[in-house]
Amino acid sequence: MTAKPAAMLLDTLEGQRLAGEDAAGWREWGPYLSERQWGTVREDYSADGDAWAYFPHDHARSRAYRWGEDGLAGFSDKSQHWCLGLALWNERDPILKERLFGLNNAEGNHGEDVKELYFYLDGVPSHAYMRMLYKYPQAAFPYNDLVSENARRSLDDAEYEILDTGVFEDNRYFDVTVEYAKQAPNDIVMRVSVQNRFHQAARLRVLPHLWARNDWSWSPHARRPSLTLLGDKVAAEHAGCDPMHASAWGDGGFEWLFCENETNTRRLNDSQADGPFKDGINDYLVSGAQSIRRDAGTRVAGGGAFFPGTARG
Repeated sequence: MTAKPAAMLLDTLEGQRLAGEDAAGWREWGPYLSERQWGTVREDYSADGDAWAYFPHDHARSRAYRWGEDGLAGFSDKSQHWCLGLALWNERDPILKERLFGLNNAEGNHGEDVKELYFYLDGVPSHAYMRMLYKYPQAAFPYNDLVSENARRSLDDAEYEILDTGVFEDNRYFDVTVEYAKQAPNDIVMRVSVQNRFHQAARLRVLPHLWARNDWSWSPHARRPSLTLLGDKVAAEHAGCDPMHASAWGDGGFEWLFCENETNTRRLNDSQADGPFKDGINDYLVSGAQSIRRDAGTRVAGGGAFFPGTARG
């Protein structure tokens, strides 16, 4: 295999992005979100240093992170001032699918392990184009089954994987493809495509998310960012970034849902506090709670309509 000369690389659009005057700008936005921020030592403020127990998966939808963010098909600027990700709901799960699920070090019979099906398919170094595939069951995601069965197994047993649960039998799942493309360093398009692999129609909620990492709760001098609805677009203001705006469109209807990227202390600590909290969009869709705003916040979802998902690949 022979490497291409540098001059030949400059003849390509990608080579020009990487070698041009704005090479750093092209790399400013990329796949910098964690697949899992919960349960990590980065978010461990416990007295005993037990990060897994201190910040479990069950807290992730309700508790603001301090040092990073996570998200399904995540994309962000390098400092995670603004973060993009995807939420899905098959109308059977008890929570939105906003991040990858896995077992912590004590739950897995061979240690920690993500129990999902996801594939990174394409990408270029400037992150001008990226593509990933996530396979989402149409039946309820087997959270409890994965935890309980792996807990039952010993170190000598095979791991219990998501394919072993039967949740993908008869192709009862959606293929969700997420693509990111940049026309310019700060001009980003996120496209979500869904294919229903089952032979009968099924419904799916598709909700791209935009939010600000919470740095204001930890510093009295930090200025809270804002996401504000202006007509059919959302204006994004952050002290660490140039002003931006977000727009969205999709099949089957559309709405903007806002909440705050703040910890739901009512749920986690049984204390009185005003919302809406980080889990506001989740609670609004899954349980019908009045937990969102319609015009402003620090976290917003665009979409929310039913995706028919009747095409078979």
